[in-house]
Amino acid sequence: MKQILDQLEEKRNQARMGGGQRRIDAQHAKGKLTARERIDLLLDEGSFEEYDTFVSHRCTDFGMEENKPAGDGVVTGWGTINGRLVYVFSQDFTVFGGSLSETHAQKICKIMDKAVQNGAPVIGLNDSGGARIQEGVASLAGYADVFLRNVRASGVVPQISVIMGPCAGGAVYSPAMTDFIFMVRDSSYMFVTGPDVVKTVTNEIVTAEELGGAKTHTSKSSVADLAFENDVEALVQVRRLVDMLPLSARENPPSLPLLDDPDRVEPSLDTLIPDNPNKPYDMKELILKVADDADFYEIQEDYAKNIITGFIRLEGSTVGVVANQPMVLAGCLDIDSSRKAARFVRFCDSFNIPILTFVDVPGFLPGTSQEYGGVIKHGAKLLFAYSQATVPMVTVITRKAYGGAYDVMASKHIGSDVNYAWPTAEIAVMGAKGATEILYRSELDDPAKIAQRTKDYEDRFANPFVAAERGFIDEVIMPRSTRRRVARAFAALRTKKVELPYKKHDNIPL
Repeated sequence: MKQILDQLEEKRNQARMGGGQRRIDAQHAKGKLTARERIDLLLDEGSFEEYDTFVSHRCTDFGMEENKPAGDGVVTGWGTINGRLVYVFSQDFTVFGGSLSETHAQKICKIMDKAVQNGAPVIGLNDSGGARIQEGVASLAGYADVFLRNVRASGVVPQISVIMGPCAGGAVYSPAMTDFIFMVRDSSYMFVTGPDVVKTVTNEIVTAEELGGAKTHTSKSSVADLAFENDVEALVQVRRLVDMLPLSARENPPSLPLLDDPDRVEPSLDTLIPDNPNKPYDMKELILKVADDADFYEIQEDYAKNIITGFIRLEGSTVGVVANQPMVLAGCLDIDSSRKAARFVRFCDSFNIPILTFVDVPGFLPGTSQEYGGVIKHGAKLLFAYSQATVPMVTVITRKAYGGAYDVMASKHIGSDVNYAWPTAEIAVMGAKGATEILYRSELDDPAKIAQRTKDYEDRFANPFVAAERGFIDEVIMPRSTRRRVARAFAALRTKKVELPYKKHDNIPL
């Protein structure tokens, strides 16, 4: 018996070594952790239960039958993050460059199936050279099997991808279908075709970092949500995100013990809005002062900065926040901000996360580049997402809410449950100056008359009371009491239920 047990331990030790010490050292030399070290950091200590430790590939071409390392380049299993169940796969770059084979894909598919069955998030730690060339179409079939499961799991359990090395070709599409993508600066890349192919086909000379590095994907393409300095920081932030999310669509968001008084008032908010209506202010200050313990987990911080998305806690429970940012483009909606916010709203609605919207929007960004780029259809994505959402929604208008952008930003008319406005709110078709120049075009030659007309328009419409008279605003509130009023509104909405007409699925404007 002892001999058998020793043999088992020896096989396990071989499997833990992956591609061998030389390749492990090479991984460390690049500033990267190994697949197993990453899992150890991500999960609670001692909680990891591995599946398929001894699985190996079945390829017999190109001499592959003589090199069959246990695990076949990916470590899979389940564990816990702060005591909550998650499933994880971690690709091992020391084994065939982490390339995906038929059996490698089968291991990933197995834990994805179990995650859906048991209602727990899937976390993928990607560090792969792509499809294993020696296996040809079998490898491509493996990718497609994973893609199908990404789609089937979408909206059922949260899916988080962490790009911790190269990710090229077909390998990028699985992360692209997950809910969140994190990258590591200077060591992770994502592109459909690499720099060499780009040079051959288009004659462009571009580095891997410029083409598909973390900065590119967090600030330009919006493919990635966040980027971090190293593996350790990325994995710590994944743990923090998982703490915010429900385990599946069958659950409500997690709740922590309440340490911050929900009735806390913030007198400084009474002076947040500048006297000059054209002067910007930082909307993040409001978010932090409303959140429990000033804790805000921002998503896509470096992309479309004219809108803010992320998670806070209110009375210990997770709430999704969407907010216009007057510091950037005056808070206008445009193509990028509409897409960013629409995807976030749809995620929150998928997983029963209430949505809090702070509004200061002068309208949609004008210009030929926006119109040619399809701002009408992209703006409709945000409108569609809010209109479709059935989770509790609370909206606070702080200053401007003009034109169609007022409707789009979670107005009462498209399904928001409770809509508050500060006394500084201006709800109108457009700003006073523009409206006056249209209404009184014949008087444009008389500056004094136009000035008086503008003042009259401001007195009549540059306030929240016309909307409040019609019930479009539920209450005009003091800025200092925003946290208390919002928290009480969400408390009253905890039992909200919405019955929708039957349909197979919607047809969002893509």
